[in-house]
Amino acid sequence: MRFIDAAAVHAALPFAHLIDTLRTAFATPCMVPLRHTHAVDARFTSLIMPAWTARHYGVKVINIAPGNAALGLPGLHASYLLHDAATGVPLALLDGDAITARRTVAASALAASFLAREDAQHLLVVGAGRLARLLPAAFAAVRPIRRVTVWARSSPQATALAASLREDGFDALAAHDLPTACAAADIVSCATLATTPVVQGAWLAPGSHLDLIGSFSPAMCEADDACFAAAGVYIDTPEALQKSGDLLGPLSRGVFRAEDVRGTLADLVAGSAQGRRAAGERTVFKAVGTALEDLAAAVAVLEAEEQAAATRRP
Repeated sequence: MRFIDAAAVHAALPFAHLIDTLRTAFATPCMVPLRHTHAVDARFTSLIMPAWTARHYGVKVINIAPGNAALGLPGLHASYLLHDAATGVPLALLDGDAITARRTVAASALAASFLAREDAQHLLVVGAGRLARLLPAAFAAVRPIRRVTVWARSSPQATALAASLREDGFDALAAHDLPTACAAADIVSCATLATTPVVQGAWLAPGSHLDLIGSFSPAMCEADDACFAAAGVYIDTPEALQKSGDLLGPLSRGVFRAEDVRGTLADLVAGSAQGRRAAGERTVFKAVGTALEDLAAAVAVLEAEEQAAATRRP
C-alpha cells in the first residue's frame, strides 16, 4: 500500500487536469451512498464518505472542528483510503486534507465553466482558509481571472492571503467592506464555516455568479434568502437539498422550491441541464461535496504516482 502525502497529492492534481477528471467522473457510473455523519462528543463532526466504481473503492474520513481556529489549527482534517474494488486490497492511503481541498475548489470551477460569464475576470474570495487559498487558481483554469479580492472576518488573514496570491501572479487585494466588494465582483466564492449569512443578495451585481462551498450541514449558512431569489440555482448533487442550511432555510420559507433547482453537476456535464441563460442573470452554485469527487481525485493521484514510478525504473 502506498502512502501519499499532501505535497504529492497537490503535485499530481493541477487544476486543469483535475477539472477534466471531475467532468469525466460525473459522466461515469459510480455508487455513492449517503455519507455517515457523527457528532463526536460535541467536539467535532466526523463524516464517513464511501464511493466505488467497477475498479476502485474508496472511503474518506473527514473531521470538522470549527473550534480549532481558536487553537491555531485548521478546522478540517481528513484521510483517504483507496482499495481495489475487485479484491478489497488497500492500494493507497492519501492525505485527505489535500484531496478534499483540491477536489472541492475544482468542482466549483467545473460549475463555473457552465454558470459564470465567459468574460468573468474579478473574483471575490470570502474566507482566508485552506480552500480560499486555492480558489483563484481553480477558477483561473476556466475563466480569465485577473483580479482577486479577499475578505475575511480577520483582516490580517485576508491581507496575508492577498499578499500570497500576488506572489502567484494575481492582482490581489484585501477588502475591508464586504458589500462593496460583492458589488464589484463577477464571481463571489464563499469558503467559510459560518452559521449565519455572510453574503447578502442585495449586494450581488447583475450577471454575477455566487459559489457557496462552506455550508455542508443544516446548521451552517453563508448566504441570505435574497441570494437565491430571482437567481438560477444549481447544486452539486441532490444530497445538497438535504444537508445544506443554505438551501434548507430558503426552501422552508418558500423563497424557491426544490423543483426550481435547475440541475446538478452531473446534469450540466451531461447537457440535460442548461447553464447560464443570459449575461445579465445571477447564478448560484451550492455544493456540499460528494465522495465521487474524492474517489476520482484519489485514483488520479495513484495513477500519477504509478506513472512516475514506471519512468524511474531502469
